[in-house]
Order: sequence, then structure tokens, then C-alpha cells
Amino acid sequence: MIDYDKLIPDKILNIQPSGIRKFFDIAQQVEGVISLSVGEPDFKTPWAVRKEAIRILEKGKTAYTANSGLIELRRAIADYLSDNINTEYDPEKEIIVTVGGSEAIDLALRALVASGDEVLVPEPSFVCYSPIVTMCGGVAVPIVTKREDNFRLTAEALKEKITPKTKALVLPFPNNPTGAVMRREHLEAIAEVIKDTNIIVLSDEIYSEMTYNGAKHVSFAELPDMRERTIVINGFSKAFAMTGWRLGYAAGPLPIMKQMLKLHQYCIMSSPTVSQYAAIVAMRSCREEVDKMVEEYDMRRRLVVKGFNDMGLDCFEPEGAFYVFPCIKSTGMTSSEFCEKLIYDKKVAVVPGNAFGESGEGFVRVSYAYSVQHLTTALGRIREFIQEIKK
Repeated sequence: MIDYDKLIPDKILNIQPSGIRKFFDIAQQVEGVISLSVGEPDFKTPWAVRKEAIRILEKGKTAYTANSGLIELRRAIADYLSDNINTEYDPEKEIIVTVGGSEAIDLALRALVASGDEVLVPEPSFVCYSPIVTMCGGVAVPIVTKREDNFRLTAEALKEKITPKTKALVLPFPNNPTGAVMRREHLEAIAEVIKDTNIIVLSDEIYSEMTYNGAKHVSFAELPDMRERTIVINGFSKAFAMTGWRLGYAAGPLPIMKQMLKLHQYCIMSSPTVSQYAAIVAMRSCREEVDKMVEEYDMRRRLVVKGFNDMGLDCFEPEGAFYVFPCIKSTGMTSSEFCEKLIYDKKVAVVPGNAFGESGEGFVRVSYAYSVQHLTTALGRIREFIQEIKK
């Protein structure tokens, strides 16, 4: 009789399943649930992008591409980065097209992290960073970001966590789940801390198009002398409503990109061909559609923040992404208890804050990447839920 527990390494067995997917799966099983749990745009991929994919299929262009991606797409990405974060990359050597931003994160960490290396991860943050570090044999070191700092990483908190073993810092801003944004002055303070170290920064900028209140996204790579120590991660899922197309990219210094490309060659070969052709059109021709989506998200953002504050749940006003992170401590429940009771009593699915790190306990993540009608109905049910538990 085979003993599977002896076959599978402890580092894999000890990784917990994603808390996001847990509540998504429950929502699929409970009839009539309104889900605010998944960060997926409710907009259709722009028609010009879909039309290009149809054209490419009709022409039969379905063979492998170069390992690092179509050169036309890499040039479009290089132009985009030049225009949007004022940073130049060689499309021939310093850009890799990946299977979503997730593969780019995985490649970067596997190319950098050796056994015992420490990677600093601001939390709350997206669920993948720490497990990938663990699978690389490294140690994920959380840095707690706080409500009173608008969930930004501070230079003081960063200094406290740096040790001789620190290899990399993840900068997940605009942030999922909090919606926090690092402005230029905040990034400059971080740069001052690490400028004389050998620490690489993994800047996950998948929500870079989604910033509000008139402030444009600033990349860590565009700060003086920071390009050489920064890997920029981005993709097409959020800004272009292309989640299922599974396409992202990484841009960074040549010595690191060469190693990432080797891993990509062996593990993936190349990203989906049809998606790559379609993405060229997204980058070249869909600015207007992206702006319209962001404008709609901004309206929804204000609607949802006001809704939670009006029902007595303190809600930080997010400056980026498409999530709010209301505090539910006043209910006396844990985040998981709140979410489970809400989904079964009122059929609304949200995600417990501790799915994004222990510092997220006492909060829940709510996505507003849904229609106004969907959001309004869900907020009404949550309001009823709060009123009932306070009686």
C-alpha cells in the first residue's frame, strides 16, 4: 500500500489552500448566492481584441512562438512601459511574455531564491507570494501594513525586517486586497532604505491602470538607480478584462531575465499564441476602453465605500485596484466566522481578510468588479445581516 504522505514533501503538505477559492467554491454550491469574492472584471474583453483573436484563428496562426513571446508583443510592451512608467527595456532581451502575471511572479522568485533566503512580503497581500517562496526553499517574512498608514509599506517597518539573509522585497501595489497605493514619496523612502543593499524588488503592478483621485501610478523601477534592482510584473487580466486569456509579462535587468527565461523554456515553452496576437491589439488600440472601465470602477468604488461606512463598518477608501477592505471587528466575529455566516444567512460571498495574511484578521475583502445592480443588492443584504447580528 503506497504511503502518499511520505512521497509528498512537508513544504507542500503544509501549504494551505487559497482562502479566496474556498469561498468561491462555497458560493458555487449555495443556490442564489451573490458573489463579491473574485477579482475578475465583469466587462467583456474589448471587441477589437476578440476580433483579432478570431482573425488569427482563421489564419491558422496557432504554432509555438519564441520562448520569450512574439517580438511584436514585446515591442508593444516596451513602448507601454516607456510611456507609462518612463523606463526603457530592450524587447529582445529584457522582457518575457508569461502565462499570466502569476507565472511571472513564480519565475522571478524561483530564479532568485535559494534555500534559507528571506523574501519580505508586505501583508495583507495577494495569496501567492509566500507559498511560492516556501516552495523555493526560502522563508517568507511578512511585514504588517496598518490601517493608520493607509496600508502602505513604511520605511521604518521595512528596516526592522531586513537581515543578512534578505534576498528580495515584494512590492504588491496597487494592493490586493486593501486597494492601497504607494505614491512617489512613499516609494522614495523605500528606495532610500535599500539603495546600499543587494536586495531585489519584485514590483507586482497588475493593477497599475486602476488608480483613482487623479494620481497616476508610479513604478519603483522609474526611481533613480532602482531599475537595476527591480523586476516589473504586469499583465492583461485586469486592465484589459482578459483574465481567461492567461497572459502577463516580466521586465527587468538582463542577468535576471536570462535565468527566468531558462525556467520558462523548460516549464512552459511559450505563452498562448492567440492570446499574444490579441494582446498586441489591446496595447496598441484599447486605451479608450481601459479608461472607460476605470471610470466605472471609480464610481463603484465610491458606492461600496459609502455603503459599508453607512452601515457602521469602517472602510478604508482604496486608491487603487478594485477591492475594498472593511473592518468587521465591531461584529465580534472572526473574519472566517463573518464570511461563513454571511454566505449561509444572506447568500453573499466575500473573502476573509486572514486569507491574505494573519494581519488581515478582522477585515474582509470585497470586490467591486461587478455591476451596480449586483453591488447594490449585495450591500442591502449585508446591511440586513449587520442589523440582525447587532440586535
